[in-house]
Amino acid sequence: MPATEVATRIVIFLSEDDRRGRHGVHEVILDRARQAGVAGATVWRGIEGFGRSGHVRTARFPDAATGMPLAVEVVDVPERVDAFLPVVRELAPHSLITREQVEVTRFGDDERPT
Repeated sequence: MPATEVATRIVIFLSEDDRRGRHGVHEVILDRARQAGVAGATVWRGIEGFGRSGHVRTARFPDAATGMPLAVEVVDVPERVDAFLPVVRELAPHSLITREQVEVTRFGDDERPT
């Protein structure tokens, strides 16, 4: 029987142009999440979007496709996500972050098809 548990998911909205030294902010967040023992994190690359400036970034024109939107999704138990938020604030202080409660279903070894 699969086990379902309550978790928290945050999504951090960034741009490919967001940098921390020589690295993208998304790379640093992913690395720090792994170091913090977060259950999972994924970076999603958007094909089109805009932020606070209202400037639309799009992949429709490959020669002009700079600063494409990125979303970093982090999922874990609420306590671990709460503990990780100060890291996000340090690395991406002006980013938009959404937060929601999600249900996570885990399938054990006994759930694998034969």
